[in-house]
Amino acid sequence: MKTFRLSLLVLPLLFLALPASAAPKPRPAHPPVKAPHLRRLGGAGRWEAYAFGTKGAPVCYLYGDAIKTEPKDFRRKTPVAMVTHRPDEHVFNVVSFSEFLPLKKGSDVSLDIGGKKFDLFIHGDTAWSPTSETDKTIVETMIKGTEATVEATPQKGPRITDTYSLIGFTKALSLIDKACGVKR
Repeated sequence: MKTFRLSLLVLPLLFLALPASAAPKPRPAHPPVKAPHLRRLGGAGRWEAYAFGTKGAPVCYLYGDAIKTEPKDFRRKTPVAMVTHRPDEHVFNVVSFSEFLPLKKGSDVSLDIGGKKFDLFIHGDTAWSPTSETDKTIVETMIKGTEATVEATPQKGPRITDTYSLIGFTKALSLIDKACGVKR
């Protein structure tokens, strides 16, 4: 199941192109996906919403960058959280966290949203939810939350912690829901 889910979702992540930055920015500067017919749907807070077409089928996603990363002196690009819909493939609410450095194989990645904890699995530099049901639960929890924290272990270096503000997440989610015909 993980391999199937990854094969459906890795394409957008192959095109990640965020600028490296030591300090968080008020809003992500560039969309993390380069694709034909990419269009910005809007944004709120630290979250941006986009859509693009693949073989006539829309792909809609939102992303936001971390507001705080620890340890502070650990150099890497600003981590990014994403939620993706691929309605033509009946895939919705896919949650991922790109850390922009290789994560230690077999290590745990934990997500905490207002005290509700989720275990994620890793593939390369990205943490993923293990099931579509967990994806849906994470998104529902993010809608209600104010902050999300991801903890992971890189291949080299100390354990890292990334914090995301969820202010604006619900508005960005509604934009991708509308663009991809998702009803909540």
